[in-house]
Amino acid sequence: QVQLVESGGGLVQAGGSLRLSCAASGRTFSSYAMGWFRQAPGKEREFVAAISWSGGSTYYADSVKGRFTISRDNAKNTVYLQMNSLKPEDTAVYYCADRSGQSSWYEVDEYDYWGQGTQVTVSS
Repeated sequence: QVQLVESGGGLVQAGGSLRLSCAASGRTFSSYAMGWFRQAPGKEREFVAAISWSGGSTYYADSVKGRFTISRDNAKNTVYLQMNSLKPEDTAVYYCADRSGQSSWYEVDEYDYWGQGTQVTVSS
């Protein structure tokens, strides 16, 4: 059974940084692309970033491009999201997910398994 466990969330002031981690188990991590999504209260879950199985390709939402960096360590079965220059509008629950779809990198339906989420709160 696939398990994804996020960590690293917390409360930070605007302009600060956080690094989220997502530890995976249950299937061959290095065979799957991974993504990060977020969901703010009253809003739909939205794409943040994704990374190919090798780490050679990355994709970002326009709202985080230049501030967030996704990376992975296949030896540790872990994907990361480095978040810099955080803004209050980045406040949300952040989820990692593994991607089995073959078309869009940006759609929730392209991702199979999801973690429980980690809260990120950015104060102004």
